[in-house]
Amino acid sequence: MLYLKNPGSKGHSKRVTAFTIAIARALGLSTEAIKMIAGGAFMHDIGKLGVPDAILNKSGHLTEREMEIIRKHCYWGYQTLTKIPFMQEAANIVYSHEERFDGTGYPRGLKGEEIPLGARIVAVAATFDAITSDRPGRRAESVQAARDEIDRCSGGQFDPKVVETFLNMPQGLWEDLRKGGDPPPS
Repeated sequence: MLYLKNPGSKGHSKRVTAFTIAIARALGLSTEAIKMIAGGAFMHDIGKLGVPDAILNKSGHLTEREMEIIRKHCYWGYQTLTKIPFMQEAANIVYSHEERFDGTGYPRGLKGEEIPLGARIVAVAATFDAITSDRPGRRAESVQAARDEIDRCSGGQFDPKVVETFLNMPQGLWEDLRKGGDPPPS
């Protein structure tokens, strides 16, 4: 349904999932943990179904009221997924993917390891995709520019351990995954 509302979200969700799987594998997580985290990554923006198209597709700065609406997407997605028995753990990733490692994120202001590891991984993956993709009102930046920005935000927006893992992965991997390649086998 989200893809029908916002066709660009399908590519974003697929890429974020591929990036998330690659990072989770590099962190040495179990196959079961990776599957659960991948589900949360793929569904991380499902709550945007509740956001009006005019806000989702706006090409300028959002007003404070529009930002209030956008910030609700984490809760709306969580509420949606908690109704599906096998999506309980993924629902927590959806709820927490906009939290910041320093506690200044939303919706609950979680800090550090209070944020589920899957959500900390998705935060890096989603930001990487956002920076390296064309968006309304903004052209895509290079993989290196995205890596630099994520490194700069380590310890603030992002978990330093996840950032370190991300930065130690081959840059060519991210370019391959952006083109639709599969994450490397575990």
